[in-house]
Amino acid sequence: MSLERPTEDGDELLARLGSLTAQARELAELQRSRVELALALQRGMLPRDLPAACRFHLAVRYAPACHGLNVGGDWYDAFTMPDGRIGLSIGDVQGHNTEAAAFMGQVRVGLRALASVTSEPGELLARTNDLLLSLGTDLFATCTFMRLDPSTGVLESARAGHIPHLWATADGQSGIAEDEGGPPLGIEAGMQYPVTRYRLTTGGVFVLLTDGVVEGPSLSVDEGLDQVVRLAGIAAVAGMEADALAAGVMKIAERVGHEDDAAVLVVTHDGPGIQP
Repeated sequence: MSLERPTEDGDELLARLGSLTAQARELAELQRSRVELALALQRGMLPRDLPAACRFHLAVRYAPACHGLNVGGDWYDAFTMPDGRIGLSIGDVQGHNTEAAAFMGQVRVGLRALASVTSEPGELLARTNDLLLSLGTDLFATCTFMRLDPSTGVLESARAGHIPHLWATADGQSGIAEDEGGPPLGIEAGMQYPVTRYRLTTGGVFVLLTDGVVEGPSLSVDEGLDQVVRLAGIAAVAGMEADALAAGVMKIAERVGHEDDAAVLVVTHDGPGIQP
């Protein structure tokens, strides 16, 4: 009986296994590079500094998905507009890859650029929607844009398919915004986005977030929103700082068991009371 053939078969099997292992390692390195590139895009496109305004405080938290090979396209932004008011945006791009991260940057930059033309939230979202459609991509994004007037405390908000924001006042009231929204950005041309006006009073709190904060396998979106509402109510009554509230909201995101990005943008007011 010859022993040479089994040995040759064994050598061939080992060679094939070695080749497959090398291919798998090469693929893993390629995917890791893609994830690192997407994360770099995310970090580079999010604002480094937040605008300052007397009596108003902004705070943010952001946690990229980074689960396996998933990288999402959530973003937040805050900037001073030409008329002195403050623009606030938060949103979520469809998809979890490098393309989604790059598209997120296009949406954020588009909002900023168009805000120099019009700062009215509804018109701004409408123009951004048409701009994104002109890019010819299949991606779309949900978004909330707010315009804050620091001189009056008035907040004007428009929403494009995004999860509603939350509010609380120093007298113990809190809730989920019931404003009328429009469709996500980048789906259909000529859309309109209704604007709702709010007033941020002494001790008041507004919380903007993405669905990764409140929805996942361990928590339904309604349960998650209720938890944030309760936390915002406690924060407003206790006079909690904006940064501490943002950190507390992000703790809820850690419990939902999601594999999505999570972004939080908090606005608080500690100045003298403002009458309607």
